[in-house]
Amino acid sequence: MSSRAPSGLFPAGSSRPTYRESHPVRVGAVLAGAGVTAGWLLLFGLLASSARSYVWLTLLATAIAWLVAFALLRAGDRGVATGVGLSSGFGFAVAMVVVVARWATTGWPLW
Repeated sequence: MSSRAPSGLFPAGSSRPTYRESHPVRVGAVLAGAGVTAGWLLLFGLLASSARSYVWLTLLATAIAWLVAFALLRAGDRGVATGVGLSSGFGFAVAMVVVVARWATTGWPLW
């Protein structure tokens, strides 16, 4: 008995298409973006001399980091943009904890 080649009328493989991410997010890129952003926020935090200046400088640094993350999402590496977004979101949350803690003890710290 001889084996014949399939005619192609009935495909042997899966008929569903396979989609691949054109720019996959890699763990190393996420960690690199998070690390650089943490250093960026640390630099701005070390410039502060009071809780008020820390919060305002952190808000400024976070806004700049988010603009960079959006630019990276559009034209750059999505993994780095994810790391930047995660790290700057965490830095923003820390600044808001400082605001709430200061507000609960001594009053509104931002004016």
